[in-house]
Amino acid sequence: MEQTDFLKISKRISNLKCCVIIPTYNNHKTLKRVVDGVLQYTTNIIIVNDGCTDSTPEILKEYTQLTQIHFPENRGKGVGLRTAFKKALEEGYEFAITIDSDGQHYPNDIPVFINELEKNKNCLLIGSRNMEQDTVPKGSSFGNKFSNFWYWAETGVKLTDTQSGYRLYPLLEMAKITFKTTKFEFEIENIVKASWRGIEVKNVPVKVLYDPEERVSHFRPYKDFLRITVLNTWFVIVALFYIKPRDVLRKIKKKGLKRFFLENVFQNSDSPSKKAKSIALGSFMAMTPFWGFHGILALTLATAFKLNKAIAFAFSNLSIPPVIPFVIYGSIKIGNLILGTESKFDFENLAANIKLLSNVKEYLIGSFALAIIVSITLGSISYIVLKLKK
Repeated sequence: MEQTDFLKISKRISNLKCCVIIPTYNNHKTLKRVVDGVLQYTTNIIIVNDGCTDSTPEILKEYTQLTQIHFPENRGKGVGLRTAFKKALEEGYEFAITIDSDGQHYPNDIPVFINELEKNKNCLLIGSRNMEQDTVPKGSSFGNKFSNFWYWAETGVKLTDTQSGYRLYPLLEMAKITFKTTKFEFEIENIVKASWRGIEVKNVPVKVLYDPEERVSHFRPYKDFLRITVLNTWFVIVALFYIKPRDVLRKIKKKGLKRFFLENVFQNSDSPSKKAKSIALGSFMAMTPFWGFHGILALTLATAFKLNKAIAFAFSNLSIPPVIPFVIYGSIKIGNLILGTESKFDFENLAANIKLLSNVKEYLIGSFALAIIVSITLGSISYIVLKLKK
């Protein structure tokens, strides 16, 4: 690449208010090469010395013109990046490219991030490496696939590489998110929470170099893997019980109930059979005694059975507060019929009638019977209507 091309890229980086963050911990063999490579494209560099105990401090004395952050002891990559993000915002930057100092990333891939950033500024970019090449350790390849699966489970977004440290962050949007982690798991936490916030997270292709003689990895297989596993487990719970229901409700609220049903029930490309089954599933869950969990269970089962999640979730909300007394009353009455018992209470005083407590058996059995009746009825009617409509 000619010098004029480097100058053009450097100007584009500055116009975008973008900097490059280089976190480092005991990578003295490759640090200088990485810093010099980045300097070919920009001087907007922030280096984080995360308590290095090798010759890193001496190497960094050659770059006094660059912004440097020095920790007296190792605090973890998460702390280093979060501190650098804050420093970058203080210096007026709006975007930051992070590149590891272990030599696996090529600085000449920086234009790849800049090109994509100019197309879409509300995005978090992750460099996608070719993890199938011979030099990539098998453990790293498996770990990346494992991480990709959990990220999809937590966000519904499929990525080819979620572990690469070569990234571009939208700093102003990231500053609105609260982060808790301090180690390697921070790179998982930030992309999951960014996606939940509505920031587009996507991959861009980058090269990778794994040199066993130069590269030093500080990933602790047992401790760090355990921390990451705990974090992913928590994120899956949050996604199921809060994020996914929230997203469907937001979609309904944004479009309006009428438009939501038109687009998701009548105009959706799914088959009438699939949509009718989704309606049956949602209405079944609405009648069950799992109060507070109707939507989550509907979403989970719709995902498991590959049904329409939006439709299933919407119909799981049939048991809204004004309808609840009718659902409970109907469930108990059906339970009475099945068990051959009789419940003595007035429908008018249903909500406050203490006698309901003595009808738990009837209610539980009746609620599932009612759920079956409602789901079969609504599912059948929906199928006929959708079939005729099609």
